[in-house]
Amino acid sequence: MAWALVSAIKDQLRSFITSEFTSIANVKGEVQKLESKFHTIQAMLNDAEKRQVKEEAVKLWLDKLKDVSYLMDDVLDEWNTAMIKAEIEKQQKDDEEKAETSSAAKKRKVWPPISIPNLFQHRDIGHKIKDLNKKLDEIDKDGEKYEFVLTSDNEEVVERPRTTTSFVDVSKILGRDKVRDDLVRILLGKSSEEELNPHVISLVGMGGIGKTTLAQLVFNHYEVKVHFENKSWVCVSEPFDQCRVAKAIVQGFGGGDSDISELQSLLEKICGLIEGRKIFLVFDDVWTEDFESWEPFKLALQNGASGSRILVTTRKRRVAQMMESVSMINMEVLSEEDCWSVFSKLAFCDKNFEECKQLEDIGRKIAKKCKGLPLAAKTLGSLMRFKKGREEWEMVLCSSMWEFEDVERGLYASLLLSYYDLSSPLRRCFSFCAVFPKDYVFFSDDLVFMWMAQGYIKSKKNVEIEIIARDYFENLAIRSFFQDFERDENNGKIKNCKMHDIVHGFAQLMSKDVCFTVNSNARLETNYKTAHHLELEIPKEARFPESIYSAKNLRTFILVDRSDYMLSILFLHFRCLRILTLDFKSSGIVRNLPNAVENFIHLRYLKLVKYCGDALPETICNLCNLQILNIITDGNRLQKLPQGMSKLINLRHFFLKGNLRHFHLDFCDFMNVQNVKFPRGFGRLTSLRTLCSFTVDGKDDSERCKLGELINLNHLKTLTIFGLGSEVDECEAMNAQLKKKINLHTLKLIFKQWDGEEIIREKDALVLNALEPPPNLEYLQIVSYKAPIMFPNWMMSLTNLKELGILDSSFECLPPLGKLPFLKSLKLWFIRRLKKLGVEFMGIEESEKKEKGDIIIPLFPNLISLIFWGFHNWEEWNGIEEEEDCIRRFTIMPRLQDLRIHHCTELKSLPNFLRTTPLQKLQINGCPILKERCKRGAGKDWPKISHIPNIWIDFIYVQSNGRELI
Repeated sequence: MAWALVSAIKDQLRSFITSEFTSIANVKGEVQKLESKFHTIQAMLNDAEKRQVKEEAVKLWLDKLKDVSYLMDDVLDEWNTAMIKAEIEKQQKDDEEKAETSSAAKKRKVWPPISIPNLFQHRDIGHKIKDLNKKLDEIDKDGEKYEFVLTSDNEEVVERPRTTTSFVDVSKILGRDKVRDDLVRILLGKSSEEELNPHVISLVGMGGIGKTTLAQLVFNHYEVKVHFENKSWVCVSEPFDQCRVAKAIVQGFGGGDSDISELQSLLEKICGLIEGRKIFLVFDDVWTEDFESWEPFKLALQNGASGSRILVTTRKRRVAQMMESVSMINMEVLSEEDCWSVFSKLAFCDKNFEECKQLEDIGRKIAKKCKGLPLAAKTLGSLMRFKKGREEWEMVLCSSMWEFEDVERGLYASLLLSYYDLSSPLRRCFSFCAVFPKDYVFFSDDLVFMWMAQGYIKSKKNVEIEIIARDYFENLAIRSFFQDFERDENNGKIKNCKMHDIVHGFAQLMSKDVCFTVNSNARLETNYKTAHHLELEIPKEARFPESIYSAKNLRTFILVDRSDYMLSILFLHFRCLRILTLDFKSSGIVRNLPNAVENFIHLRYLKLVKYCGDALPETICNLCNLQILNIITDGNRLQKLPQGMSKLINLRHFFLKGNLRHFHLDFCDFMNVQNVKFPRGFGRLTSLRTLCSFTVDGKDDSERCKLGELINLNHLKTLTIFGLGSEVDECEAMNAQLKKKINLHTLKLIFKQWDGEEIIREKDALVLNALEPPPNLEYLQIVSYKAPIMFPNWMMSLTNLKELGILDSSFECLPPLGKLPFLKSLKLWFIRRLKKLGVEFMGIEESEKKEKGDIIIPLFPNLISLIFWGFHNWEEWNGIEEEEDCIRRFTIMPRLQDLRIHHCTELKSLPNFLRTTPLQKLQINGCPILKERCKRGAGKDWPKISHIPNIWIDFIYVQSNGRELI
């Protein structure tokens, strides 16, 4: 970590030497001395970072160096902030002078001097640098006695993952077939009147042996899914918090995100949710042996129906006994051959046959060191895929890191090898993850934004910093530092993931005394003087820990708010913050962010979750370094944004979302923020890459933020526009010049909604046509479009479009979407006037139907997912089954996997071409006519769908053999 930090400081110093600041000669000399010392020390760091694991003195030396480096970073950032603010003031002055000049009736103002960094600031910065130079002198001299091996100052390069497809799908059940099958049989076994309720089964074994993986396999097993009425997964972990566990059970069984804080009330709610239902509950990673803590849950869970099951994973046999397990399955280590299989699948996935043959003997020796632990085999296999030739493989085999066998039987040895194989920037990114609690769900985009905010990402010429940060994440994922991936169905990128608890523990070890996670009373009085990253979630009844105020150098503060203390007091501290997340759990209490937020001059990332205030303070606009602003509101309370938003000139990503999702809007969760008033001046935020959302609605035209504000935002990649229709006309829409935004890949166009009966807005067609996006657009969503002519002229030119979503529209027919070559997902909701789908939807023209030849024309060639919802007048869905010659010339939806038809009450039948599709999943709900036609045997449409392995009709699972399971 220190290597990357020092490298970043050196880059800043080089630019600093040439700045206006160094007009004072002696300060320039001090800065040059500082750069030289950082250069010398950097050569020692690779050796020092490895030796600190075993040598406490080296660790203390590194800690001193990090402290000075952080202070230097703050000093430089303080100066840069002053320069940015001076530039903003100058721009504001120029703009207002222009406005005055254009109006002869106005008198000229006398302007105060522009507040550029003055002589006193020069001197103050100079003194700070001189003091830091002295400290660095001592550190440099102190480092000589350790005789570090010096390395060159070559710039470290983070290898970019080849493609997302390079993630190898290692079988999760190697060597576990029998225990998996036995476990499924126990879960599905018939219950007797004498059996204990709840019926508890425990998986017991050491860390990294695969308990959680096995539990996940059976939790997602299709027979288990249909056998139980309700399922829930709860990560218990340490410390055992009864209220947190109870809330997780409530949420898992469909009780929502409960604000109840009393255990008894939560247990009563659990009783109500599971009463008479056959439930399956997983308690993952249980540590507590205290029966009194478990007993209230045992009594509440007795309310489930006979046949309910609880599966526990634990490292401790005594836990399984305490929970009165009926069955206890001891997880054994993998056999030597199974362990080799896991290791080799990863290690050799990019190598040819000859390479594999030459390295197999060394590989088997390395695999033996995994001692049958799947996690170790997976981690080492991921490491070795990047090693080339026998020499590099032998270096791993003979590494001194194997000496660390006292922790989890050598698991940390494999992790240390993988960790020190990372570049220094990647080590910082990985270690930062320790600030989050165990079993935390990492959203990849959010994590890379945080790395950017901390300055961990080494920029490259002509490459977006977000792309580099994403490469860092993919690199760590490929090396098995993350797991349990959920991927985007269209592009295959990881949306979210988790970290194995042992990997998380290792991250905490590598960031000891720097990253702190406090989620109980246990660590409230810890000394936080060395803390740089803190996640704080304390019980509501606990006293707020004033000890955290000692963390003067805190750079990350994630506060899950369960107390009623005043944020304004808190905001007097932590002046070095780069990241601030406030999660307002106490919903229902209207709170506005304190004005003191402007104290955080270094802030790059601000996230407000369940924000209850009706406005944001104007002082937030003084955070001129802010790069990411993410606001998730609670309900519709937020009314407007600050007038001075145009001063946030470094803002790259602006998110504004509502916490309450519309149940049917799986592609648009912004609807309850559409009335937030946007100030004028957004056009100055030319660094924006993400703008979600942008509202142009407003009754007073003089105050309304117009689409013309978008004209210069040419870096935009993601854009959501609210308030189209009504006041917005064709001319205003053209002023946005969306077609010129060549980086734009995601566009959501939300027209003005109306309560009451459906209306027709002719003007919508002109506005939509004028909002022509660039042809390389990949994701498009259109909501509440009310023109009788649905699609604009440019629709079929979007040949790169991957996902199209349309909600609440008035058209009577669909365009030839089958001609879009890369369309993967099509979601159509509440298209009320449409009555018939036919060949025009496929994209078949009359001339093509009559032509003869051997050329096969694909229609919807890449469509994977198709959803129809709320087509209340839809009666017919026709294919091309009428003419045999025509059928042979076209192939329809050859990649379709998932088809869902909901609440299409008048639909009479399914098209014949479905029988030739590779459909894997079909859902039909709220379609009474179609339901009768799809019944096994008697239903006329059953032959069209009988090949589909997974069918749900009105939430009843129909197996391919016709057997129905509720």
